[in-house]
Amino acid sequence: MEFNYAYKNSTAVSDRGSSTQMSFSPDTKRPPTYFIGELGKNVAFREAISALHDVVVSDLRFKPKDRTEYKQWRANQDQQDWQLIAAQRQDLANKIQPLQAELNQLNQNRYQRLSTFYKARQQYYNYLYEKDRDAWFVLDPVITVHPDEVFFECFSQDESSYGRLGASYEVFKTIKEFACGTTNIDYSAALYNEFQKIRSYKTTQFEIDPSGFEVKTTHEAAFKEVKIDLPDSWVRGFLQVSSAMALPATTFDLQPMDIHNICFVLRRHKEKTGPRGMRYHLKPGEPVRIVFEPWNIEVVCSRSPYQGSSEQVIRVWGRRRLHILERLIPIANKFTIHLLGTGMPSFYVADLGDMSFTLGLSGWTANDWAQAGNFDLMAPRADVDQWTQQLIFDALRENWVESPHSLAQRLDLSPTAVLGALGAYTQAGRAIYDLNKQVYRVRELSREPLPMERLRFANQREETATRFLSNNAVQVTSVKDTQGTLQLQGNVRDKSKTYNPALTIDPDERIIAAECTCNWYQQNKLYKGPCEHILALRMQHARQSQ
Repeated sequence: MEFNYAYKNSTAVSDRGSSTQMSFSPDTKRPPTYFIGELGKNVAFREAISALHDVVVSDLRFKPKDRTEYKQWRANQDQQDWQLIAAQRQDLANKIQPLQAELNQLNQNRYQRLSTFYKARQQYYNYLYEKDRDAWFVLDPVITVHPDEVFFECFSQDESSYGRLGASYEVFKTIKEFACGTTNIDYSAALYNEFQKIRSYKTTQFEIDPSGFEVKTTHEAAFKEVKIDLPDSWVRGFLQVSSAMALPATTFDLQPMDIHNICFVLRRHKEKTGPRGMRYHLKPGEPVRIVFEPWNIEVVCSRSPYQGSSEQVIRVWGRRRLHILERLIPIANKFTIHLLGTGMPSFYVADLGDMSFTLGLSGWTANDWAQAGNFDLMAPRADVDQWTQQLIFDALRENWVESPHSLAQRLDLSPTAVLGALGAYTQAGRAIYDLNKQVYRVRELSREPLPMERLRFANQREETATRFLSNNAVQVTSVKDTQGTLQLQGNVRDKSKTYNPALTIDPDERIIAAECTCNWYQQNKLYKGPCEHILALRMQHARQSQ
């Protein structure tokens, strides 16, 4: 998927003894979005934006060792061994010695002659590495300016970690001007090093350059055109994260020292065998307990009692990604954890006072957001007509940020219809759910509407579910309504077999529990989203209700 960006200038940093000015060049092809302000909480912002950088460069995928140098050494060693054996023969010793001396001299001359090439090749490899890292900086940073805060979003290289830094306007001493909207910025890898130079005794000017939207005239520098072929998985991953954040979750708070203890255990121990999970033991009124496998090391969070209503154990994987939060420990007031379930995504929201940092982790490191988790299929699915959807989105756009309850009251609509419409816009990349403030925000991920026919389906499950409905192969056998929570049972004819799906839908039209007799569910449960039979049952019930 190709995106065209145009920047008037490159990102510029002016560092002086008493002040630092950072000027980001926004995409000139998008609606004018700009911001100019002077940082008031310099150190806290430096640490938070550095943690966002850690998300961008994070890549915990398995990488096999490069054995090229070892094989070359082994070959040289074998040659020397054979030479040693030959040298032991007295009749050849006198002949080998002068030849060996000549060979060594030739090898030395050869190395000296090619030393420039070796040095240039290493520099080229370093350049490729930096260039590849820089490409992710260009792809990822999305900056959104809202009436109450500026927030940054990014994705990790392995597409398993999502980062969002929100900075309210209280972070800035002065704000000269701003225009709300979302834009891509010209952002380079070297900018991270400049962020490290932010100091409390230096004035830091932060601006998303509004001059980038001036009309080009004669003798003016040309815009920098950038064409980026974004992988579909990157865009789809953003949409899946937004959908997952709106799902119901088990929530509790941890103190900064609890996060420190988690990272401390992971730093001190290196697992060599499985299992590699981390279990949260949650019991109402008692401290949260965390058990690390395979060592069964237990960390008791004495100052963090669980306030939920039921006892449960939730197991998560990909725990070493939590090291991203280490830089936030000194400046955080607390961390709010949102767990969707065992093997499901988790979100860690750091309360930084006037800032918040959200780290979203997929079920495990190899399970990236785009390919394995169809969480948009579990989001609210209430059918809302196009006119009502547009009405709700226009109302949200008036304030840029609002809670679903407030929108429903203001528009005199049902909360279910509002959530269904907002869920559709979230899945289309035009809105985002803010876990920190529990509100929806307008966030246009791209300038043009995304090609949802390419992005929505990472697999054929929902398409197959629609085919079941077209063939009248779905039957709802039982519907139980308990205070707005629906429990559905039914059967689905799939070729020569009949499957019996069942699911529970909460009052907000979200799937909170489901099961099926098919092989897909038996192998994956809900870790990769619901199967096509569960989806078909839900769609059939919605059709009958209408």
